[in-house]
Amino acid sequence: MSDNSNGMTYAAAGVDIDAGNALVERIKPAAKRTTRAGVMAGLGGFGGLFDLKAAGYNDPILVAATDGVGTKLRIAIDTGILDTIGIDLVAMCVNDLVCQGAEPLLFLDYFATGKLNVDEATTIINGIAAGCEQSGCALIGGETAEMPGMYHDGDFDLAGFAVGAMERGVSLPANVSVGDHILGLTSSGVHSNGYSLVRKLVETSGLTWDSPNPFGDNTLGHALLAPTRLYVKQCLAAIAAGGVHGFAHITGGGLTENIPRALEQGQGISINLDAWDLPPVFAWLMAQGNMTASEMLKTFNCGIGMTVLAADNAVEDVRAALVASGETVIDLGRVTDTGQVEYTGTLG
Repeated sequence: MSDNSNGMTYAAAGVDIDAGNALVERIKPAAKRTTRAGVMAGLGGFGGLFDLKAAGYNDPILVAATDGVGTKLRIAIDTGILDTIGIDLVAMCVNDLVCQGAEPLLFLDYFATGKLNVDEATTIINGIAAGCEQSGCALIGGETAEMPGMYHDGDFDLAGFAVGAMERGVSLPANVSVGDHILGLTSSGVHSNGYSLVRKLVETSGLTWDSPNPFGDNTLGHALLAPTRLYVKQCLAAIAAGGVHGFAHITGGGLTENIPRALEQGQGISINLDAWDLPPVFAWLMAQGNMTASEMLKTFNCGIGMTVLAADNAVEDVRAALVASGETVIDLGRVTDTGQVEYTGTLG
């Protein structure tokens, strides 16, 4: 058949299939590093296979979670700092899974852009693989969508999807009781929530992402892109210690709205704000926005990225398991019978 040099091609429409294939080859080593018991195939198929029995489960319940990283992505795009945004993506999914008592097993990503830059996409997906490694989760597939006309030059979007498992009958929260201890695990910064407000506060401050960080080292952009902490292995160790009644991943809604999601009807919490120091990034944001403590506590994590609800008679074993996993554990307060969220002390 003769070649029609005037014929239309997919590449002429702005989609480079060869670039997509090159990306798959580039990220195969990263995906291979995340392999764990249960993975049955590498990248490149029409779907990812996973063997629950090979992963050690007898009567498993599957748990699924999906999330993105919100407008934190805008900062990553504007600064070109792309190596950690993938960690955020994984963390936002797997930190939720473990709150149900599940072990994250597999992860898939969706990466969409107007024009595929293989180097940038490789950097992002290497970050996703790093997050999977840190949480014992296998990156078994994903989708790279090149969609000219849908995204401005240089823009992209990310979504993540994670599946975990637990044995039947051990889901969390369970048996949350008045008097349970609320233990806090520290955050690494703003994590991946509240960035529409963060971006507005930076804009009104007159600073740019390249400005010196007013509350620490490096640039402001670098500081605000500190990746979300992964709490999976620590929380699984706490579960194994016995006496964990629930977790709350402190995302949008802060301490005020997320901890009650793990409570029984009629229960409340009492939190001592003097139990920890407000990290400098939050103190700066609070001052920039002239924000009240109440607004801060229902918008940002304020330095606490995960909370653990532990039985009174098991709290020391739970604390020991968390410390052995490298955590700094903060005694935040107790579960109450008030049905209210109560704070004592001062945020600061």
